[in-house]
Amino acid sequence: MDGDGYAGWTRRFEEERERRRAQGDPDWARGAVLHRAVWAGVQRFQVGEDGDGANLVAKAEEAGDADYARAVRLFVAEEQNHARLLALLLAAGGRPTLSGHWSDTVFVRLRRLLGLRTELLVLMIAEVVALRYYRALRDGTDDALTSEVAGRILADERRHVPFHCERLHDSLAELPAVTRRPVMALWRLLLLAATLVVAADHGAGLRRLGVGRRRFTADVMASSAEVTGAVLAPRPGARTGGGGE
Repeated sequence: MDGDGYAGWTRRFEEERERRRAQGDPDWARGAVLHRAVWAGVQRFQVGEDGDGANLVAKAEEAGDADYARAVRLFVAEEQNHARLLALLLAAGGRPTLSGHWSDTVFVRLRRLLGLRTELLVLMIAEVVALRYYRALRDGTDDALTSEVAGRILADERRHVPFHCERLHDSLAELPAVTRRPVMALWRLLLLAATLVVAADHGAGLRRLGVGRRRFTADVMASSAEVTGAVLAPRPGARTGGGGE
């Protein structure tokens, strides 16, 4: 965690943006060949990555921290780049993008229900699931272009999760101490439900990538423990133990 708050995250996002510009795009001319079940998964995740992020940006700006709002805008730009990369990967394989998918519609509606805290909690469900999916996509195919695209997106997602964890840590610290663990317990239950839906919906593609439904679900839930620990970690100097909560 940076000692200068969200200004540090802004710098990281900006440095990564410049690195991407210097690196350039993958060689799309190589083309991509995947099983149709894997292509279906790529199409659905492309829909999930697409969007203007206006609602999240607006809530971040309302939070009153200019550095955080700037970092959120850069995060949204990375997500839009993921959608672009996946669309170009689909094109390289002669596959169209989807106009929408019911799962993305549900997530978007849930995210917009309340304030920034709720939006981030729902967003983190998608981010944690995405971590495992893109790792499977990177490692589970012998198609070089697909592995490269998935690897690039995975590297970004591994930065996104701690970024959101830091904000959620600050946000939950504003709640009464007795409510924080129940909030994260509920979050893990919602994550489990979402993961089971993804595992069922993407089962055929996941098997082609060498990851069965059960393993996918177990891996996602294992990673959620680290997220919960980061969000609930006591602030420096906070009293722990003693009289209990």
